[in-house]
Parts: sequence; structure tokens; C-alpha cells
Amino acid sequence: MTEPISVALVDDQSLFRAGIRMLIDSQQDLSFAGEAENGLKGVELVRSRRPDVVLMDVRMPELDGIEATERILAEADSAGRPAPRVIVLTTFELDEGAARALHIGASGFLLKDSQPEFLLAAIRSVHSGSAVIAPGATKALLAQMGQPARSREPIEYAALTEREKQIFVLAASGMSNSEIARKEFLSEATVKTHVSRVLSKLGTRDRVQLVIYAYEHGIAG
Repeated sequence: MTEPISVALVDDQSLFRAGIRMLIDSQQDLSFAGEAENGLKGVELVRSRRPDVVLMDVRMPELDGIEATERILAEADSAGRPAPRVIVLTTFELDEGAARALHIGASGFLLKDSQPEFLLAAIRSVHSGSAVIAPGATKALLAQMGQPARSREPIEYAALTEREKQIFVLAASGMSNSEIARKEFLSEATVKTHVSRVLSKLGTRDRVQLVIYAYEHGIAG
């Protein structure tokens, strides 16, 4: 059997942590890796438990979720190990902190009042390599990053093959591997390979980073 997806939670509200813990424990394909009530303890928790996915509150005492996310990803990169997928949780749809977290490498952004089924689907989705952004919040979040650049084509993007550029534009527009495969008459395995190469060549962590890269360089409209 496939190992369950291990999920850690970092949030300063004890009742919210209790509810999420019960939700995770109710799923056969998920396991609860532990919880922390602030960013500092969250970094320590991830360091010791190595969860697959981290649910990270934005606003917390001692160390906020953005700084904690940055430290977690930086530690994984410096150690040469896979970084956990981080889903940022916030109360406000238009949260500058969520935009910053996505910019530094978080894989998703959800409102804390999201439906339980949506949260569970988001955990599974980011674990599989996809990105999750709260419905209706994409444009608002990108707008907080400033106006997109319109300079010359980035060197690393110019190095992509024509096929990889096509896949990049489709992936950055939010299409899944299966949707791209159907549109381009390719197998999902081939699309997955192309997406992996694009991520590697551009130095981007996941599809959220692709969306941000495309926006910042004015590539995908």
C-alpha cells in the first residue's frame, strides 16, 4: 500500500488545530504529523517530523507563517532534500501575506473557512505536484505583486524548446497535466516530463511558481 500523506499543522488557535487534527485523522490516506502553535515551533516540527505537507497560518506570534515557510524551504534546499509542500491558511481573501508566501515558494493558499472537502482535496493536490489557490483570489493575489514586467525574454525561458514553451504557457494558465495532454494529444506521462523539465530549467518549485514567473515576465498574458 502507498504510504499515507503526512500532514503537519502550524496555527496559533487551539480549537482550529483540534478540528484539523480530527479531519486529517478521519482520512485513510492521510496521517497527522504533529502541530505547532507558532512559526518557530513550526520550523522545529518540520525539521524533526519531515511531513509531506504543511498547513501554515499566516499570522502568528514569535514568527509568522511567511518567515516560517521561508526557513522551512531554505533548510530543505540547503540539506538537498525534498521540501514539504506548504499550504498557507489565512482569514482574509486579499492577504498580502499569502501573496508573499506564494512568491517565496508556498504551493497553495486557502481561506481558513474553506469547506473540509476542499481542504482535503487541496492537500492531496499539492502533494501530487499541483497548485491550489482559493477560488476567486488568483487575480487579486497577483495584483498585489505589482505590475508585470515587459522586458526582454528571460535567458532561462529563451533556453526552453518550443514544445516546452507551449507546455509552460498551458501549465501557467492553470491547466492540469490531463487537460494539457488532451489539448496537445500527448500522454500524461509525456506532459509530466515536460513540466518537470520546465520547472528545472526555470528554477521554479511548482506550478504556483510558474504562474508567478509568467506574470512577472509578462509571458502568458
